[in-house]
Amino acid sequence: MATAQTQMTNEQLQQNLEFQSRLNAVMKTIHEAESFVKVLPIVEKEMLDMMQAERLTVYQRGRHEREIVSKYKTGKDIKEIRLPLSPASIAGFVAMSQKPVKIDNVYDKKSLASIHAQLRFDQSFDQRSGFRTRSVICVPIKFKETLLGLLQIMNRLDGGTFTDQDLKNAHELAAVIGQKFQYDFQATQGPFDYLLHRKIITKEQLEELKKKGKAENKSVAYLIVTDMKLSPEEVGESLERYYQVPFLKFSPEVEIPRQLFKNLNISYLKSSRWVPVAGNEDKVIILIDDPNDFNRIMEVQQVLNCQSYEFRVGIREDILAFLGEGSTSVQEASDDANISDLIGRLADEDDEVKAEENVSDAIASATESDSTVIQLVNKLIVDASAMNASDIHVEPSKGKTPAVVRFRIDGACREVFKIPASHIRAVIARIKIMSRLDIAERRKPQDGKIAAKYKGKTIELRVATIPTVNGESAVLRVLAAGDALPFEYLNLSERNAEETQRLVQRPHGIFLVVGPTGSGKTTTLHAILGHINEPDRKIWTAEDPVEITQAGLQQVQTQAQIGFTFAAALRAFLRADPDVILIGEMRDQETSHIGVEASLTGHLVFSTLHTNSAPETITRLLGLELDPIDFADALLGVLAQRLMRTLCKDCKEPYTPTEEEFQHIAHAYGNDERLNVLVGDPSKLQLYKAKGCSKCGNTGYKGRTGIHELLVATPEMKKTIARSATIAEIRELAMQQGMTTLAQDGIEKILKGQADFNQLRKVTAEG
Repeated sequence: MATAQTQMTNEQLQQNLEFQSRLNAVMKTIHEAESFVKVLPIVEKEMLDMMQAERLTVYQRGRHEREIVSKYKTGKDIKEIRLPLSPASIAGFVAMSQKPVKIDNVYDKKSLASIHAQLRFDQSFDQRSGFRTRSVICVPIKFKETLLGLLQIMNRLDGGTFTDQDLKNAHELAAVIGQKFQYDFQATQGPFDYLLHRKIITKEQLEELKKKGKAENKSVAYLIVTDMKLSPEEVGESLERYYQVPFLKFSPEVEIPRQLFKNLNISYLKSSRWVPVAGNEDKVIILIDDPNDFNRIMEVQQVLNCQSYEFRVGIREDILAFLGEGSTSVQEASDDANISDLIGRLADEDDEVKAEENVSDAIASATESDSTVIQLVNKLIVDASAMNASDIHVEPSKGKTPAVVRFRIDGACREVFKIPASHIRAVIARIKIMSRLDIAERRKPQDGKIAAKYKGKTIELRVATIPTVNGESAVLRVLAAGDALPFEYLNLSERNAEETQRLVQRPHGIFLVVGPTGSGKTTTLHAILGHINEPDRKIWTAEDPVEITQAGLQQVQTQAQIGFTFAAALRAFLRADPDVILIGEMRDQETSHIGVEASLTGHLVFSTLHTNSAPETITRLLGLELDPIDFADALLGVLAQRLMRTLCKDCKEPYTPTEEEFQHIAHAYGNDERLNVLVGDPSKLQLYKAKGCSKCGNTGYKGRTGIHELLVATPEMKKTIARSATIAEIRELAMQQGMTTLAQDGIEKILKGQADFNQLRKVTAEG
């Protein structure tokens, strides 16, 4: 008996030594490789031999993936497996709980339920591949405390079940893969190592912040933002690299899903430091300050009991802000400063510096915290808003040449002032600080947002910074927050106004407003909604961003970074008893398909598309694989539009056009019979041209108006669309049925003295 035990022990020892020797060889091969994905085909057979298994699958959880993904596996039958974090699958359960599992028979439902009540084996993989899974080992792949992936091993070669020793060996193999993943994913060993490695903070500063955080009951991440003046995004990048999940900062625009709170105590969430920020009972996104705390993650699952989960890492104080604690404030611009005075101060500072330093020192000496720079940027925003500018362009110039600031007003850029070269970097840095961007990153484009208040008025701007050969350039889009425009102010032609009003009174169907960015689509849609907004109609809108607000509408802001897309919003709306739905844009197949389904099930759906004309919109949507018959049945109409600058009413001058000019207009209009009705006697025709005065900034133009073409989905048009007709066929039929093109509508407004032909040429292809 003793001899048999000794023999078994010696045999086990020999097997262990052999496994360690082979593991060391595999580890050497893996670590010498460029990446794990490239080395797996080389070591795959050896790994299977070591585990005496038929197949293995390696899942990864990169920080930019929403699911665990098997990009590396044996067998050629399945290209990729994506699984949500969910206790409903073996890999999903191990990813959530970080607990290894050893299952003797994956088809034994009772055995799976003993591990977790929701645990199931997805038989579809076996059915698709023809491979029959029997027993499974699944272990987490970790580096330090951070989950980076999973190793799943299937079926012992001898037909038996896996042993405890096999489970131990799988852990050792996973540890080797975890070390490689750490390099592949650029994962750090601590939550703030990224900041330390970039020398943004020092070890001494970090230790001081840890002590202060402990004394004041504040998180270190929060103190780095407040005390070290770093942006939340920069701290978030460091947290992402450690926890390997996306970072999410606090935004007052994010509405947390209250339906998930019905059984939750807010005090419990505050003490547990997590909050659901989006989703429903099927799929939820959780913001948590420590995604490595898998005890808390399993507690989340037990409390919410949803089907699948996505996690985001956040700063503790931001989580509390989502739960109603804390607030944010913005600095208002100084009332007593004007742009000229501020630029003069910068010029004076520039002269003083140049007297003592060279140019590079002068640039370095101007910082974003200089009071003049702060006042300048604040005043810049206030003045742009007051002048109804749609965009602010801050453009650096070469060498010592002053930077240029231009406002886009009524669609045209206008230079407003120059900034000394020594201060442009500080101005850009100030803009980046206000929009919570990384001021240390000057090599990549960045996007952010500024929300400010001035005299009780909220001013919102979207910020884009782009590196140029002369330094960083910034463009700030002023979001036109306000009330809806009355329908009659849209300046639609009589036919277009009547047909639009008739179509939007329908109980169901799709009505689209199309055109390029900045063509006034949102303004038109909200004017239409205002026209049909009655107490007996429930109207939901999903927009990005919400610029125009109306009483009686339920409006939501989409948040793509947390998975709350237009498609997700549209699905949610369909469960919220709507009559009318506005979806910001039908930009993809999923959104357009759901939109058509919604319209066919009794809802009136409005949306936009970036297309050049109404007929082109039809073929663009059919190109998204919509069913032509369903789409034709759902469509009510398509309104294409542009915005054309209008002549200043205070200084426009009348004139009689030459014969050549009239022929040019006639050629662009195309319909001689209709044009003759509009013009009458060409010799008596009077047009207007731009002159310029103080009220229009000496440009001759003030304001913009829409030009439109409305395609109505008549029964004949629906038949044409259903057979997937060409753009030319659709356009010809639409014009036969009374549609005026964008150019024709623009010319009619020129004949009324509202604009000139030069402006029409700038927004259409005519001329």
